[in-house]
Amino acid sequence: MNTRTRSQALYRAADLRTIETLAVDQPLMQRAGLAAADLATSLCRLQGAAVLVLAGPGNNGGDAFVAARHLRERRFTVSVVFAGEVGRLPADAATAYRRFIDDGGSVLDGIPNGLRWSLIIDGLFGIGLQRPVGGRHGELVAAANALAVRDHCPLLALDCPSGLDADTGKLCGTAIRASHTITFIAGKPGLLTGDGPDHCGTVSVAALELDAERLANASAHTIGTDLFVDYLCPRARNSHKGSYGSAGVLGGASSMVGAAFLAGRAALRLGSGRVYLGLLDPQAPTIDPVQPELMLRQPAALLAVGLTALACGPGMGGGEVALGLLERACALDLPLLLDADALNLLAAESRLQRVLAERRQCPSPLLLTPHPSEAARLLGADTSVVQADRGAAALELASRYQALVVLKGCGSIVATPDGRWFVNTTGNPGLAAAGTGDVLSGLVVALLAQGWPALEGLLAAVHLHGLAADERVAAGCGPVGLTASEVIDGARTCFNRWVAQGR
Repeated sequence: MNTRTRSQALYRAADLRTIETLAVDQPLMQRAGLAAADLATSLCRLQGAAVLVLAGPGNNGGDAFVAARHLRERRFTVSVVFAGEVGRLPADAATAYRRFIDDGGSVLDGIPNGLRWSLIIDGLFGIGLQRPVGGRHGELVAAANALAVRDHCPLLALDCPSGLDADTGKLCGTAIRASHTITFIAGKPGLLTGDGPDHCGTVSVAALELDAERLANASAHTIGTDLFVDYLCPRARNSHKGSYGSAGVLGGASSMVGAAFLAGRAALRLGSGRVYLGLLDPQAPTIDPVQPELMLRQPAALLAVGLTALACGPGMGGGEVALGLLERACALDLPLLLDADALNLLAAESRLQRVLAERRQCPSPLLLTPHPSEAARLLGADTSVVQADRGAAALELASRYQALVVLKGCGSIVATPDGRWFVNTTGNPGLAAAGTGDVLSGLVVALLAQGWPALEGLLAAVHLHGLAADERVAAGCGPVGLTASEVIDGARTCFNRWVAQGR
């Protein structure tokens, strides 16, 4: 099974408007409507089937009119509900409306009763929505969602589900819950992060015969294996454990030793030659009975080992002892990852912030892996603010701390201090379980310890983490009840497959 993927460009609405202006001489609405009709036909092959089309007051409504015209020509029974005013339609949408009417179509004020729908098309609002969906439009959105459930039929959104912010993945009032979304010109970040995946269903891109990346710089990219494939190298036969680095994990305070064990086990199974754990619990065991290959140390002894990468935070706890150890760790000249309690200490302690500010003179990279609440603490904001624009929050963290950042969650965001950002498309709700963040830390530190560049290592680990969970779910092990330990085994399998598939 080939699990290689390619990174795809993503655009915010403002950049897409630039592209549309540069391509103003091309029939983009006609192409969009035709592409939508083609997908609709593949979703609803029964000739004469009843199709409900909701057309809105802007260009998204124009796309819907074009699609409806093509579907009528293909002998579908099409009912178009127009939620707008003809006299206020933009020029291209008005032309699409008139052509639909001239070809024998008609529009309705409301959804007709007594029909069972084979397909529903949402063309109410596209990517330019700036206000919450409510009133009549909100009623149509709610009705479409309910009818799709009642009739067990596909619900196809044009460009973006109405009520979803295509830039951020934030909901704007009531929103369409589509089974399929056909998005035009290029992908949009909001379809892939935040609430996007729950409302978009299966996303396909119709480029409309444009090369978006030639016309404008992408706002972001998805994570694909092509971004790090050059480092997926088979191991030399003439090698030894010292060839693959020494990873360290600092954490495991009282009652939280398991977090450090999970990170260490993940690092070991992703190929670190040696893995050391520095456990803060004074009563910590001296051996991991599940993974005896792990080398357990006192925290101070861990920091004296010749590590090639260090992760701090899994189960670390707070207090003066943890803070002092973290200050010492942050002063080391080696790739450093901060997660969990290390991030909470960083947010709360100006002493630690000063140490990290001084560390900027160090050539070794710093990586932060917060979940939304940890990110909010680091930014001095509410979690709701972080989730309202996950891309912007990750970029702000990367700039403020001069670090590579992964903002975890649905559609994890990787951001760099120079303003680049990436959206991950692997993963599922099975990862909403204790310990999975510790596993991610272990995967990242394993690649750093083996000499991977920091950005490529972070991208690979984030993508691999989600892919491992996806494959475990496909095998029947979740998403409900998927455990962090199962993700570790899945990650090892997926990574070795990547390497075996070659460059």
